[in-house]
Amino acid sequence: MSKIELKNVTKKFKDVVALDNVSLTLEENVIYGLLGRNGAGKSTMLNVISNRLYADEGEVLIDGENVCENDKALSKIYCMSDKNLYWDSDKVLTVFKDSKEFYKDFDMEYALALSEKFGLSVNKKLKSLSTGYKSIFKLIIALSCNADIVFLDEPVLGLDANHRDMFYRALIERYSEKPATYVISTHLIEEAADLVERCIVIKNGKIVSDEETQALVSKGYAISGASGAVDKYCDGKEKIGEDVLGNLKTAYIIGTYNEADIPDNLEVSKLDLQKLFIQMTND
Repeated sequence: MSKIELKNVTKKFKDVVALDNVSLTLEENVIYGLLGRNGAGKSTMLNVISNRLYADEGEVLIDGENVCENDKALSKIYCMSDKNLYWDSDKVLTVFKDSKEFYKDFDMEYALALSEKFGLSVNKKLKSLSTGYKSIFKLIIALSCNADIVFLDEPVLGLDANHRDMFYRALIERYSEKPATYVISTHLIEEAADLVERCIVIKNGKIVSDEETQALVSKGYAISGASGAVDKYCDGKEKIGEDVLGNLKTAYIIGTYNEADIPDNLEVSKLDLQKLFIQMTND
């Protein structure tokens, strides 16, 4: 298994600083959630690690080896992105066979079984696949390649609710059978919240949080009830946001609470990861 280290990595696109002196360690056999708003630097970071982009400053190491033009190090990574990097005229099965040339542990039997489960015809050409099935095709490669490190950049793009659920289940099953490091970059935070063990939050090219998911959401709580009662309870507390529906309100608070201090007309619940993320990345 493999560990990734980013050391003072900076990447610029003309006047835009996509990654700003980022230092980060990705440990082996962990499912990470990489969270950030559009343009925060998520895809840039994954592309720099996988050597699709070059860092302007700093270095990326896999098991102590620099990834730059290093096939040995790069063979430990599979990076799925929304861009199609395959020939449109190729059939699905052809790409599976080609993948096995680079990823020696590619599980063809599993890839074919997963294709059947998702209803993907391996004899279809890539150009004939819908957006959803192009995502399914790339997900099957990601789960079948048996790489030590798998990057999933917006993995459920174009998938319906049923196929998204199938993917999440397949990922958990595969991770249980063959542990690896998975990094999921997604905007569907609520769906992925129960999957990710550790969250990395990036804002304007900087890492603003890197901690276990449960530790992150345990930093606060939600309080719900009639608007007036919620406002009274929140007085003097660190409120980071709220949702209002008619006379009902849910407020999101950073801090801890004593059960005995919660009024009978209010309901307390754990902080939602998506709500916390929104507040952490607000300008």
